[in-house]
Amino acid sequence: MTVLEAVDVAKSYVGGDGSTIHVLDGVNLGVARGEMVAIVGASGAGKSTLLHLLGALDEPSRGSVRIDGEDVAGLSDDALATLRNRKVGFVFQFHHLLREFSALENVMMPLRIARVDEGTARERATAQLERVGLTPRMHHRPAELSGGEQQRTAVARALVVQPAVLLADEPSGNLDHFNSERLHDLFATLARDAGVGIVVVTHNRSLAARANRVLVLEDGRLGEADVTEVVAG
Repeated sequence: MTVLEAVDVAKSYVGGDGSTIHVLDGVNLGVARGEMVAIVGASGAGKSTLLHLLGALDEPSRGSVRIDGEDVAGLSDDALATLRNRKVGFVFQFHHLLREFSALENVMMPLRIARVDEGTARERATAQLERVGLTPRMHHRPAELSGGEQQRTAVARALVVQPAVLLADEPSGNLDHFNSERLHDLFATLARDAGVGIVVVTHNRSLAARANRVLVLEDGRLGEADVTEVVAG
């Protein structure tokens, strides 16, 4: 089952001099449930822009995006917010945890925003923290957690709404080798065991090697990448 689909997606901006800057031009992508897709490419190629379009954080200049079968075009701001909160999990290079709250409270936050009762939110957040190996640390605040623990908390927060799609932008970019590898293993496990469709933008060859498919973004379009070349660097 396809949980994320982009058809002929383009994105352009007007530059400071009034000229049109074409970032994406005819991107096509389909991601199945339980599949992990890595997107690689040069800095400035538009990878983060594409991720924002796939997550309905921005609108394409052309083309369509469907999340779990629902076309995002024409949805009101409230409907888009609801769709993102229920169907999409985001993990960024910086974890964006609220420092005054514990790991557990941070993971509960999306559910509380969705007006899930506190008991249910706590139960589901606890289960996700257990999934990422943070049960002993769930009552610690971000400042009391290591960088790897903070990022795994962010992954648990993204998963707590039981999304159809998980989008990650350089998720291990600020982690050391040990914590990066642990996070990479977690992503591969989530795709396989949780049945989430994952799209990860990365420069990390180790993470890309764990994906089911590796695509390269070049000249505004996605194409198949040679995995052996990506891994070899």
